Amino acid sequence: MAETRSSSVDELAARVPDGASVTVNKGEETDVPMALAMALVRRGVRGLHAVTLPACAYPASGMMIDLLIGAGCVASVETSGISLHEVGAAPRFSRAVKAGTLKVLDATCPAVYAGLQAGAKGQPFAPLRGLIGSDVLRHRSDWRVIDNPFAGGDPIALVPAINADFAIFHAAKADAEGNVWVGRGRDRVLAAHAAGTTLVTVEEVMPGSFFDDEAMSAGVIPAHLVEGIAVVPGGCWPMDAAGGVDLEAVREYQQAARSDDGFAAWVQAHVYAPFEARGPAIVVA
Repeated sequence: MAETRSSSVDELAARVPDGASVTVNKGEETDVPMALAMALVRRGVRGLHAVTLPACAYPASGMMIDLLIGAGCVASVETSGISLHEVGAAPRFSRAVKAGTLKVLDATCPAVYAGLQAGAKGQPFAPLRGLIGSDVLRHRSDWRVIDNPFAGGDPIALVPAINADFAIFHAAKADAEGNVWVGRGRDRVLAAHAAGTTLVTVEEVMPGSFFDDEAMSAGVIPAHLVEGIAVVPGGCWPMDAAGGVDLEAVREYQQAARSDDGFAAWVQAHVYAPFEARGPAIVVA
């Protein structure tokens, strides 16, 4: 499975072209691909359409998408909300929305999940009842309301399938065959099935195959769904491999990102500095 591997996180970033659509996960687990996001900033990618799963309200994931927006990498987002959770607002997202430089497609967490599930199953759309009567429905011309074909007078909303060009996330480990273990992080499995290409950073590569262990196999994304892997210990910073989050690092980012000069200084110090400060990158053979 050597074709699924990449030599570095920057090589993964080089695979993402300008204008691509990308799904990013919620960050309640160690799924925030911060090292890959930083590599995308260094690469200077432009015009991305980012779909957040489900809301990007967790501090680490909100910080990551805020960084991409502030760096000019993102042209549009489909989201039910972007913030730094208990730390507060996401400064560059808020600034871009107010300035009108970022297109925002309002969504709800269930709507994004429904669209992703449809995409993973190869369906053109998914029905969803909870949108009926909501204000968000009025602002989405790509969503439809029809009568339930099995019961007259019963309206049901339809959301189109989400099939992003790329799914990007961090995971604890991959095996020698290129399979990626995500445990109970089913969002990542769903995203990988729905996306055209899946790029993953991991903490480590283990010998053998996860499918040889019945207890682990249920939490595995098979190698044929993963086109690129880079081993980057600490690649989910400001989260850690145990699932913790460095809230002080998030607060430091938020304070810096409130001004253009502060954001530029933070980017220079963190994005263009060697990532070894948060764990050395390891080349995948």
